[in-house]
Amino acid sequence: MKSLGSILFAAGVFVSNIAVADDLEARAAQSRDATQALMKELVGIMEGAVQKGGPLNAIVTCNEQALPLTHKVAEQQGMDIGRTSLKIRNPKNAPDAWETAVMENFAKRKAAGEDAAKLEHYEIVETEGGKEFRYMKAIPLRGVCVVCHGPGIKKDVSDKLYGLYPDDQARGFLPGDIRGAFTIRQKM
Repeated sequence: MKSLGSILFAAGVFVSNIAVADDLEARAAQSRDATQALMKELVGIMEGAVQKGGPLNAIVTCNEQALPLTHKVAEQQGMDIGRTSLKIRNPKNAPDAWETAVMENFAKRKAAGEDAAKLEHYEIVETEGGKEFRYMKAIPLRGVCVVCHGPGIKKDVSDKLYGLYPDDQARGFLPGDIRGAFTIRQKM
């Protein structure tokens, strides 16, 4: 027969696990909102840049405004937000080991038939600094993005890209491919 103490301990662990699961789901929901807010902002500036001056203007706009805009949205949302990819354009967006593993898993899931627009992953991870909530949401390539990220980039666009990003790897994508992912970190 179990003692009252062991039953209460087990009940406490069960309640604690429910609280962690609820907190995890709440953080995931907040992360979804944050990534949607960032996507809306990024798409807005890129569409405006294309309308004002075509792809070359969009490249310059992305180069100058994407990171500051990401930092602004991160501050508004109260979390560390970024973008990364297995094929980076900007070295400042290089993935860490956890992000690389998650994106490789996204690629497998997409190859197995999952919709890239619905791919996400989140968990609590142990770091040297303590526990962190980590979240990633895949970014599928949109049709208009093929101009700068597709397989047949025009010479003037390619030259501009290599001028700003000499080690550019972010090419050869087709609409619906996983271009990269939003990534979020929160200290626990």
